[in-house]
Amino acid sequence: MLVMNIQQIMKVLPHRYPFLLVDRIEEVEEGVKVNGFKNVTVNEPFFQGHFPDHPIMPGVLIVEAMAQVGGAYVTVLDDIADDQVTYFVGIDKARFRKPVLPGDVLRMELELLSRRRGIYQFKGTAYVGDTKVADAELKATFAKK
Repeated sequence: MLVMNIQQIMKVLPHRYPFLLVDRIEEVEEGVKVNGFKNVTVNEPFFQGHFPDHPIMPGVLIVEAMAQVGGAYVTVLDDIADDQVTYFVGIDKARFRKPVLPGDVLRMELELLSRRRGIYQFKGTAYVGDTKVADAELKATFAKK
């Protein structure tokens, strides 16, 4: 079972503060499903403007957090070279169901649907506790930096 802490995640993802949006990764089903976690704090820089009197994590950042989990997972799963970087090629069926607030632990579950011709497709679902807060289908590929 794959488990990645923040130091291991930073070895495979190029993202850094304030754009690194995953704190821990745990494989649920080898080669099929992976969970990632983001501890959402009031200190996140996006809360300064979204919104000062009612802080809500932007939906696009929830989708980005899911993508980072998938990117880190595939990098390890398929031993992607160090000179490669992940690129989004599609986001479909994105839905935002409940707000994500400071103090929440965002759990992102990604299921690898396919990998064909260098394109990886995931179904991503984000939860706070047992409550579904967002879902989307994500497509990504890898290319030289």
